[in-house]
Amino acid sequence: YITFAVIFNEYFAAKFSLEDEPMNVLVIEPGILPYEREINGLKEMQAVVGGPITAIYPWKDQAAIVGNDEALLSNMSFNRSVEGGYGGVFGTFFVCGLGELGFCSLTPEQMKTYKVKFRQAELLVGFRGQEPVTMKVPARPKETPQRKPRSKAGNGREVTTRVHRRTRPS
Repeated sequence: YITFAVIFNEYFAAKFSLEDEPMNVLVIEPGILPYEREINGLKEMQAVVGGPITAIYPWKDQAAIVGNDEALLSNMSFNRSVEGGYGGVFGTFFVCGLGELGFCSLTPEQMKTYKVKFRQAELLVGFRGQEPVTMKVPARPKETPQRKPRSKAGNGREVTTRVHRRTRPS
């Protein structure tokens, strides 16, 4: 059953997402503020969530949550809770729009709505029946790797500058 679900979900994503047209989505990582990103095709969807994808449709709005289908098996961290009997999502996920042919970009209004909705991180405290019990905590911004500045010569080679001291003969 699980294998069928993974194959079906990946088939659906590949067949019904417009591979050649990038979509603007909202990425939600555990503990991190939501951020916008452009995704183009199934491979990039899988890269964002860290494995095979699955989608859930918890809202009346034309939007979906796309996450890692093996998040629990892979022991990924709890991310955010989702209302409507869906419990919670583990691992990184993204929110995208739903068009006539499948996944598409979020509208500017949807982007704003879901940024507000997922602006706080959540810690999983326990469960009450099937529903997660969480504690909302401030999310932190995603850190971007900082590069060390390099000097380059016109030919693209790294330049090492040496300072030589000259001493005057007395």
